[in-house]
Amino acid sequence: MTDQGDEREELIDRISQTQRHLARLLARQHSPLFTSTLTMRQLHVIMLLACTDSTSGQDLAHRLGVSLGTVTGLIDRLVRLGLADRHEDPRDRRVRRIALTDAGRKLVEELNDAGLAHYRAIMQRLDTETLRALDHVTAKIREVVEDPGLSPG
Repeated sequence: MTDQGDEREELIDRISQTQRHLARLLARQHSPLFTSTLTMRQLHVIMLLACTDSTSGQDLAHRLGVSLGTVTGLIDRLVRLGLADRHEDPRDRRVRRIALTDAGRKLVEELNDAGLAHYRAIMQRLDTETLRALDHVTAKIREVVEDPGLSPG
């Protein structure tokens, strides 16, 4: 590997370590995410549902990489908690669609708001030059993430 390649790997490692450290520090903050009784997989389902009006159990199973039976159990619990509901697909009555309820959307909003409020408080303590640099870097990261050619690994 070239010297530039070595430097890039060292930078990536340092940034990754810093991100992990920040995640541990932020986990200490009071957040609905950490006071929730939902499992990580249930929270994952809620966040996936927040990105759509509704979806099928089959689609959720595919996106989560689990069986339809597993998704059924996850959705059953979210329905019992009043966070999601099932309804018939108007185009195909054989398909049941899953969507967030008002309570489910409120939970997502609370999770997002709590994280953003804390993040904004941190950014308020940064000088303008650092904020400009952060804006530039986050815009670049967004470009990469939104690239349709991006694939994991």
